[in-house]
Amino acid sequence: MAFDFPVLVCDIGGTNARFSLKRDARAELSEPVHVRTHDYPGLAEAIEAILPQLAERPRAAIACGAGPIVENRLKLTNAPWVIDGREVAQKLKFGGGLLLNDFEAQALSLPAIPDAWTRQIGPLGFASAGPRVILGPGTGLGVAALIEASGRFTPVSSELCHIGFGPESDEEAAIWPHLERAHGRITTESVACGAGLARVYRARLLARGATPEFDDPADVTTAALADPGGEAAEGVRLYWRIIGRLAGDVAIAFVARGGVTLAGGVLPRIVDLLDEQAFRAAFERKAPVDGLARAIPTRLVMRADSVLIGMAAIAAEPERYAIDYEGRAWV
Repeated sequence: MAFDFPVLVCDIGGTNARFSLKRDARAELSEPVHVRTHDYPGLAEAIEAILPQLAERPRAAIACGAGPIVENRLKLTNAPWVIDGREVAQKLKFGGGLLLNDFEAQALSLPAIPDAWTRQIGPLGFASAGPRVILGPGTGLGVAALIEASGRFTPVSSELCHIGFGPESDEEAAIWPHLERAHGRITTESVACGAGLARVYRARLLARGATPEFDDPADVTTAALADPGGEAAEGVRLYWRIIGRLAGDVAIAFVARGGVTLAGGVLPRIVDLLDEQAFRAAFERKAPVDGLARAIPTRLVMRADSVLIGMAAIAAEPERYAIDYEGRAWV
């Protein structure tokens, strides 16, 4: 598959949508344009709104969204949009394009993310050999893997965020009865997404017979950063340990010797409260395969728009990516 330049790359989340233009295969991406997803009824309308901010009118688009793709249509899990690639192409008179799940696209971005955009967690540097995993809390929780074979990259998307999640440590067992459920369940997403940060904070206090002060995760974050010794900060540290535990589970599930990358909009905001030693201890506590977990490196992407650079790489060299173009392409 080939793309007609300029190509617009679009990252559509449940809360924010980000757009950037790649004018040709060698060009740098333009400065991203951000809009609120709920301000527009759909992708075509959002693109129409940001066109005046672009140097040129796009001729094609690569878009990713938070939700599963069925017959070239994507229903956002945490927003009312339904993205139909062919319909978008027709409305905007694009020559073609590509539709991806957001963490499928995040996985495809892994080879293109500059080291300068990341923070290593723990002592291990990243290697390129072996499967790689990316997961990230935001409005929801995304998890995907990337496999390289014969010089081509293949993404493995998942809905792992919706599997059940139970307590492991005594600390977790104490808070679990107090965790707010989502859709009647406690899942990896309900605990590890952005709203999960506030759920963990509240459950920790309720388990001790105390009254939580905050309901909104942004308020918890603000209070935690303002008072690193306070209850909000302790809740955030517990949340980090849960993220470490989950990341380790995903790492051994995929035997991700190529490393685990954390992404999304939540974790960079609370990185000042990250205890790397505690994170790695939770990550590695995977008996009887703890030796495998100890050998897997971890890092955090500090740029929320990193997936855009991955989609731009696909536009420049589509032959390097073993994607189901027939099921994903817009014509």
